[in-house]
Amino acid sequence: MFTQRLWQKVQPLWESYLTHPFVKGIGEGTLAQDKFIHYMKQDYIYLIEYSRVFALGAAKANDLKTMTTFANLLHGTMNFEMDLHREYAAQFGIATQELEETKPSATMTSYTNYMLSQSQLGGVAHVIAAVLACAWSYNWIGKQLATWPGATEHAFYGNWVRMYASPEFSALAEETMQMMNTIAKHQPEHELAKLEEIFVNTCQYEYMFWDMAEHKSMWPLPVIL
Repeated sequence: MFTQRLWQKVQPLWESYLTHPFVKGIGEGTLAQDKFIHYMKQDYIYLIEYSRVFALGAAKANDLKTMTTFANLLHGTMNFEMDLHREYAAQFGIATQELEETKPSATMTSYTNYMLSQSQLGGVAHVIAAVLACAWSYNWIGKQLATWPGATEHAFYGNWVRMYASPEFSALAEETMQMMNTIAKHQPEHELAKLEEIFVNTCQYEYMFWDMAEHKSMWPLPVIL
C-alpha cells in the first residue's frame, strides 16, 4: 500500500513528534497552559482553512464515494474536532468569536497556504496528499500518548489525548488513508513521487506547528498595523 511507503519515509520524523517538548508535555500532563492556549487558538483557525481543503477535495472528486468521504471529513472537522477547541476555550473564558478572530502565526499561514496551493494546482490526489498528514499523524500521536501512564486520565489534557485516540477520530484518519491508497493505485511513479513530496512537506509543517506552539511564536518581527 502507498501509505506504507509514506510511513517508511516519515517514521523518524513522526517519532520525533513524541519527544518534542509540546507533545511530550501533553502526554505527561506538564505542558504550561499558556502554551496550550496559543496552540488551541492557532489550531482553531488552522482547522477552518483545513476544512476549505476538504471542500476543494469534494469539488475535485471524480466519484460520489470520494465526494462523500470528503464531506464526512469536513463535517467531522468542523464539528467533532473544532468542538474540542471550543470546549477548551470555554474553560479559559475565551468566546468562540475570539477564537475565530485569532491572528494567524507565520507557521499557520505558511502551512495552510501550502495545502491550499498544492490542492488547487493538482487534482484530487494532491488534495488527499495535502490533508493526510494532519489526520493520520494526530491519530497516531493520540494512540501513542494513550499508552503513557495517566495520559488519558489527566484532568486537563486527558480529553485531548482521548479524542485523537478515539474510534471516531481513528475512523476519519482511516478514511483518509484509504482514499490515498485507492487513488495511488492508478498513478504513475512520477505522480507518486509528487504525492510523497506533498505528504513529507506537510509532515515537516506538523513539526513546525508544534514548535510554534511551544515557543508561542507569531512572526519574526512585530509590526504595528
